[in-house]
Amino acid sequence: MQFNDEFTLVRDTEATIIPAGETQVLPAGTRAVISQALGGTVTIRTDSGLFRLSSQDWDALGAAAQAELDAAAKAAESEPADAPFSEELVWEAMKGCFDPEIPVNIVDLGLIYDLQTSEPDANGRHVVNVKMTLTAQGCGMGPVIAEDAKKNIEALNAVSKAQVDIVWDPPWTPHMISDAGRQKLGLD
Repeated sequence: MQFNDEFTLVRDTEATIIPAGETQVLPAGTRAVISQALGGTVTIRTDSGLFRLSSQDWDALGAAAQAELDAAAKAAESEPADAPFSEELVWEAMKGCFDPEIPVNIVDLGLIYDLQTSEPDANGRHVVNVKMTLTAQGCGMGPVIAEDAKKNIEALNAVSKAQVDIVWDPPWTPHMISDAGRQKLGLD
């Protein structure tokens, strides 16, 4: 599958409007181009704008596209389910979350401001608290991106609960992007 190949949605599909963060049903027959496929979500461009599709809706792009996206997502899974808990494991889980308009993960974008983990409970599981920001305060995708981070963290076996809060202080600037993120964006 090549980005910029055109697809026609084979069924009505619920999608998230970028950057508003609201959901909308795209009707079957809508023409779409995949502009980004990262972190278990796909950003598509239609005549009506940008939309984000979650993995449960990839079938709307057709069986061949779904199979390729599923294979790519499976190959991207890097952490074994039984890996011992560490803060590094949590950071890696958050690296699987992406702004739908920017092909850099939220960690390398410099959006994560704080990470706190509790001591393990009686079952050896931890509570994780994260403070993150967004590249723009008016972005409606903030709750969606924060939920992605929460789900990725809670998918770790040694995590019982994650709380991801969006904060605005200090304001984000492009200087917060990591060297790896700057390289990916061609800013070096």
